[in-house]
Amino acid sequence: MERFGIITNSLKDPDRKYAGEVEKKLRSLVPEARVISLDLIEDELKMPADTEAVVVLGGDGTMLKVAIALRKLDIPLLGINLGNVGYLTEVEITEVDGALEKLVGGYYQIEERMMLAGCTVKNGVKSELEHALNDIVLSRRGDTQLVGCRVSVNGVFLSDFYADGIIISSPTGSTGYNISAGGPIVEPSARLMVLTPVAPHTLKSRSIVLSDEDHIRIELLPARTKSGTETEAGAYFDGINCGVLGAGDSVEVRKSIRVCRIVKLGDDGFLQVVQKKLS
Repeated sequence: MERFGIITNSLKDPDRKYAGEVEKKLRSLVPEARVISLDLIEDELKMPADTEAVVVLGGDGTMLKVAIALRKLDIPLLGINLGNVGYLTEVEITEVDGALEKLVGGYYQIEERMMLAGCTVKNGVKSELEHALNDIVLSRRGDTQLVGCRVSVNGVFLSDFYADGIIISSPTGSTGYNISAGGPIVEPSARLMVLTPVAPHTLKSRSIVLSDEDHIRIELLPARTKSGTETEAGAYFDGINCGVLGAGDSVEVRKSIRVCRIVKLGDDGFLQVVQKKLS
């Protein structure tokens, strides 16, 4: 392995200190290495297609942004945790030297994480297809009224939910917003989607686990009150605002044809990782 990328988050890595240490270590291990170093905040995230691995320094949010930016290149990502919990960033900053030695030496595995694909449909017009590693969320905006969401799966009506919003999560995203909203933790190599209402206005609403082959449609319903306030909700793909929807508009979600390839160095299984992060 000779062609590397480094992407750091300068909000967590001021002056690119850790990025510089990673580059120095890579060049000591592979003197002829090609190393391209970028900053998530200041630089356009572009890498040559022949890059063999990208080292990402930051937290899970940084990993998400890099995964989406490089999704067409299929480059494995090694996450170095400069954040808090760090489910996607396996390596702690104190373990960097050993981790890079394993990477260069070929002592690693690649986990392929399922991604989501979706679009908004506003006034009957579909947006371009967007991708998400964690989740696609329809969330209320403005005042405190709930939003009504009509969920259909494969063209068949499932249920109406009145809530603060709806989360469609991938297995990777199950430990993100989904778990905060009371959804289940899912083993990341699974192939499924989890639908979780956010603060639903009912005592019996629960998460629903769906097949990765299902196509989900969430339509925004008109307001139930006659206050004159129009229903509005934002569509968010991995936290990025992809538009404001009104009554009758919708979000369509399915499994993406793309995957995120994550470098795994340790022997710990998913349950051990969850135990460590939660403790």
